Amino acid sequence: MKYLFAVVAFVLSTMVVCAASIDGTWKGTMETPMGAMENTITLKADGANLAGSVKTDFFESKIENATLKGDKVSFVINMDFGTLKYDGTLAGDDLNFTVTGPDGSPTELKAKRQK
Repeated sequence: MKYLFAVVAFVLSTMVVCAASIDGTWKGTMETPMGAMENTITLKADGANLAGSVKTDFFESKIENATLKGDKVSFVINMDFGTLKYDGTLAGDDLNFTVTGPDGSPTELKAKRQK
């Protein structure tokens, strides 16, 4: 029983560390039908709650329906032309996303933490 408690405590503390480490500004470029598009993503975690925004040369939008579970992050942004869904994995100063467009087509976005 003590072993189980120790494992659960370790897992929970790891989740808190991962959640806190996502805070900051992230930049990356993704290929679109209109060419390369730089994304600046600002994220702030408060436990499992996540807030922030995405800015490009073409739009800026607050994130919605955001979740943060360990090293996994997901959110959507709603635009006039439809919804973009971001599903990502945090690895240190790298945040790798699959961004799914309104038509269902995915593209990769590799973002780096800005220091």
